[in-house]
Amino acid sequence: MANHLFLPLISPMLASALALLFARDKTRMVARVIVLASIIFNLIYSIWLLWVVGNEGIQVTQGAGWEAPFGVTLVADGASALMLCVATLLMLVTVSYSFASLDPGYENFFYYPLLLLLLLGVSGAFLTGDIFNLYVWFEILLLASFGLMTLGGSRPQLEGGLKYVVLNLFGSTAFLVACGLIYGTVGSLNMAHVAERMSSVTNPGIVTVIACLFFFAYGGKAAILPLFFWLPTSYHTPPVAVTAIFSGLLTKVGAYSLYRVLGLVLQDELIRLAPFVLAVAGLTMVVGVFGAMAQMNVRRILSFHIISQIGYSLMGLGLASAIGLAAGLLFTAHVMIVKTALFFIGGAAEQVYGTGDLKKMGGIARREPLLSIFWFLGILSLAGIPPMSGFFGKLALLQAGINQGALLISVVAAFTGILTFFSMLKIWNEVFWKKSYGDMSKLPRVTPGLLWPGAILVIISFALGIGAGGLVDYSQMAGAQLFDRAAYISSVCGSNGCEAVVDLALR
Repeated sequence: MANHLFLPLISPMLASALALLFARDKTRMVARVIVLASIIFNLIYSIWLLWVVGNEGIQVTQGAGWEAPFGVTLVADGASALMLCVATLLMLVTVSYSFASLDPGYENFFYYPLLLLLLLGVSGAFLTGDIFNLYVWFEILLLASFGLMTLGGSRPQLEGGLKYVVLNLFGSTAFLVACGLIYGTVGSLNMAHVAERMSSVTNPGIVTVIACLFFFAYGGKAAILPLFFWLPTSYHTPPVAVTAIFSGLLTKVGAYSLYRVLGLVLQDELIRLAPFVLAVAGLTMVVGVFGAMAQMNVRRILSFHIISQIGYSLMGLGLASAIGLAAGLLFTAHVMIVKTALFFIGGAAEQVYGTGDLKKMGGIARREPLLSIFWFLGILSLAGIPPMSGFFGKLALLQAGINQGALLISVVAAFTGILTFFSMLKIWNEVFWKKSYGDMSKLPRVTPGLLWPGAILVIISFALGIGAGGLVDYSQMAGAQLFDRAAYISSVCGSNGCEAVVDLALR
């Protein structure tokens, strides 16, 4: 058994507890070292796990030695290993950006322990093989993210946090109801066991209800149409570092959960609901990009683009095939990196001016040429222009859509990409290119600590685009694993399946 799968959960749990002891001015550096050490360890481990899964296949372990489907199961396949690696990378860069940008007062109120708690919830959600434990990890995410969103206690933060929590509570309620219905229907919550027993359910109506409840629960967390309204009203209120890590992780955990539960456990129902999912994906793309075009604040524009880009991830799910899921995973990994980078770079420009209002900014290209170059490369990647990673993510989705005859969603995706580029050019023109209204010599310069976190992620996007062949191959392997129920069941419960384990236990 791969007992090492507990390591990315133990590390942030212990580090957050230790960081709590040193969350004061005199011991701040100790807390920073603890946090960095934990995240670097998780990143090294997740890179190694990518290699192990790619070469040895799905990794599984059972908590306390209980066999599946009775115990707590952790599973690392291509999808979960990829998402874990990207999430840990983003957390490391976010902590580095926080060192340079955050008011020291935040550190006294447990900012870094909350970040580690967020990483713990994200890692658990990616690795769990049990639907109820996925709910538990989501609640840990909710606790940490609410704390980070409202840390500082300003009125806009509290208003945004309230909207965020209320919708997530509705989603959590739907999640619990779906869990109860699944357990009442098949008598299990282990994903492999549920997937195995779903084929014998004689009441298709209850399966449709369960799938729709999960779609609502995860869709709200992913900010799909029409459940996205909380995101643009809340994501611009906390510090830039918090907004950036939220943009990279929170909605993507919702998208991943849709892939895992609908793409694997309720796969037959996903195939039936595929036209509906594609319709929601297309509307999410279009509404998000038009919402971005109507905004005049850097972070609000980027927040609406989170919604638009989630539509592409949802498109991969709606194609309801291994190649569709593979393309969706490829795109999701790319957009996690690029969106976080753009928030960092936009946040650096915002700190120079003390505002994110486009009408009060301008002239940064002449004063901060490196920041401007990395911003432009970032918007090229977000819009899907080669050689950046976004081109290959969107190309994979378009190829999968055309090959499966989903021409309408493919046209919408291409059209949205064009609009994305033009809407992001608005920020380029207003913030970087046009002349400043005032004397910029009196404004602060962008420090290396504010520049390089976003720059590193843009460079990674460029490198992934140049070496896209390996990433495409890996995503195809991950998509095939995600859509192969038989292989997943065999990996978790053995070659005879979960029912054989249950029968043996009952003898």
